[in-house]
Amino acid sequence: MANPYFRQVPDFQYVNVLPNSDSARTYINVKNLFKRGKIRDEIFKNLNYFTKYVIIGDERPDNIAYKIYDDPTLDWVILLSNNIINSQSEWPLPQDSIDEILLDKYRTYDNLYNGVHHYETIEQKDSRGFVIVPSGIHVDQNFSIEYYSNAGGGQILRRNITRPITNYEYEIGEEEKKRTIYIFKAKYLNVLFNDIEKILPYKKGSEQFVSKTLKKADNIRLYT
Repeated sequence: MANPYFRQVPDFQYVNVLPNSDSARTYINVKNLFKRGKIRDEIFKNLNYFTKYVIIGDERPDNIAYKIYDDPTLDWVILLSNNIINSQSEWPLPQDSIDEILLDKYRTYDNLYNGVHHYETIEQKDSRGFVIVPSGIHVDQNFSIEYYSNAGGGQILRRNITRPITNYEYEIGEEEKKRTIYIFKAKYLNVLFNDIEKILPYKKGSEQFVSKTLKKADNIRLYT
């Protein structure tokens, strides 16, 4: 089944530069991928239209679309709901190849698993149990803190309150962040479909305009 989103994306009539083109005046129709739909700001910022979802294992957008909407071709709704443009970099990496992908990025096993990406604070509390330094703050390796303790009576200096985060730990943490996404509720899909139908068609007013679903590019081959 053809993806319903791409049925809505208008065409662009582009000069045919393929090797088999026998004329400088021939055109081919291609989908205008620069013409992108979006969710209205007043809807995108309203959590009532969405529900939180955690991606399980190697689930892809089409898997989730089938689970939620009973239609895998609505994978574009999943991506649009999370403002994901490049699913290769903005979607969790596949579990069975994550090490291979990260090794390719960091070049060596030692750099990936032992190389330090940055340092983070270890949670520190005073004698009364109040948090004076929360965990997870990016700091220099030798970060320290000096504070005044009413209970202890005087200045207290704390050192060695950081821990190294390896490149692997950092990358896995970033991948885990990608797993929490938002799902556009099925009962509001018609609202989204109607908006897309209004946004994607071309509007009159341009010399390139042919119809609501077609624009024609300038023929640079004739100019050159």
